[in-house]
Amino acid sequence: MNQAELTTEQVLKRDIPWETYMVTKLISGTDLQLLRRYDNRPESYRAQLLDDDGPAYVRVFVTILHDIFKEETVEYVLALIDEMLTANPKRARLFHDKSLANDDPYEPFLRQVFIYVVSFSVIVQIALESARPKTQSLLSNGEASNSKSKITCIDDVLKGLVEWLCAQLKKPSHPSRSIPTAISCLATLLKEPVVRSLFVRGDGVKLLIPLICPASTQQSIQLLYETCLCVWLLSYYEPAIEYLATSRSLPRLVDVVKSSTKEKVVRVVVLTFRNLLSKGAFGAQMVDLGLPQIVQNLKAQAWSDECLSAGVESYFRGVSVAVPKCCSVLGYCRSSTFDLLEALNQLEEGLKDKIKKLSSFDKYKQEVLLGHLDWSPMHKNPAFWRENITNFEENDFQILRVLVTILDTSNDPRALAVACFDLSQFIQYHPAGRVIVTDLKAKERVMKLMNHENTEVTKNALLCIQRLFLGAKYASFLQV
Repeated sequence: MNQAELTTEQVLKRDIPWETYMVTKLISGTDLQLLRRYDNRPESYRAQLLDDDGPAYVRVFVTILHDIFKEETVEYVLALIDEMLTANPKRARLFHDKSLANDDPYEPFLRQVFIYVVSFSVIVQIALESARPKTQSLLSNGEASNSKSKITCIDDVLKGLVEWLCAQLKKPSHPSRSIPTAISCLATLLKEPVVRSLFVRGDGVKLLIPLICPASTQQSIQLLYETCLCVWLLSYYEPAIEYLATSRSLPRLVDVVKSSTKEKVVRVVVLTFRNLLSKGAFGAQMVDLGLPQIVQNLKAQAWSDECLSAGVESYFRGVSVAVPKCCSVLGYCRSSTFDLLEALNQLEEGLKDKIKKLSSFDKYKQEVLLGHLDWSPMHKNPAFWRENITNFEENDFQILRVLVTILDTSNDPRALAVACFDLSQFIQYHPAGRVIVTDLKAKERVMKLMNHENTEVTKNALLCIQRLFLGAKYASFLQV
């Protein structure tokens, strides 16, 4: 079997000749006794041993990884450590016990493709425990100071680890395991603000984007979920948000939430949307991408609470954040009453507020006067035209005159298309729209654009002419 395809369970079925290692003096008699007491024992029994004398067992494991090079044995000990930390992540503190103050807790793992899969999983948990201030109490000040030069600097370990993970995303060393392993590690590491900074500086955000796509198999769904977790964690870090804004992350996330039937995937994407809604142009993009309707569709579906039963609650419990408002989000995620429908309701309300702001006539007026016409939400929002149609009469129909001027002077196909469409909207919603637009001599200009090379321009020029000839009474039958 390919080494990278081994699982922890398969490795732990091996019979390791510990006595042989004692005879060759690779382990001591005391080490052998501890291993005999621990190896092949029930989990509850092992847990009690670790509670009673955890640092001693960790010391034996680290010694073996440092002194023994037989691959099967190294894999076995890594599997024991992985099993130990999976059962209780807080046991990572044992690697920072004062009795190990003179030992480097990372070095044995950094020289270990089952080995790198488990080694990096273990390093992530040990490194995160080291990065948190609470662990400092486990070392006396004097001992920590004296051993500082001997122990790998946590910043160097995290930097090297993030660089390695990014390298695996760029050029996987194993076709099926490298990327899932890297993403799984990042989903844990990015809980820490310092790692988010390292990841962004390492240009890692763009490496996540291609992985945000609808998934069907169980394995691909898990990869998608953990990738979205990474994006959610990054949505609390401003420099990362800037990277997300310049990528195609939002359309991809919308595609995912539109097609996914897995609640845990939908949940984390919805939380990401909620974080990004107020940032830069994300809100306008969400409206343009049809997210308000998608949210309504999601609310109509029957969702179970499988997300929490899958262990997400325990995942969120370990997240460390750098912005105050995130604390309320984490509390929300931890709560047993955390409900996807509630998150969707909050996102829906946020989108409604965003539409109101985007649809204000002042904003529209500024867009037209600057000549920067684009398909912002207000142009196709019926409520905007109904509520603001009389505002177009201001200053002797100044806005309409500028739209007509744009038809004459602009070389931008998008601006021409939007100007034609807005004139057609005015015809539809204003009682005298047809007469007013005709008086402004817009008909001749629009008709010239019906032969434009751009199909978007010709489509909207045709719509405008149809409404101009039919009038408001029949214009509502035309498709927009």
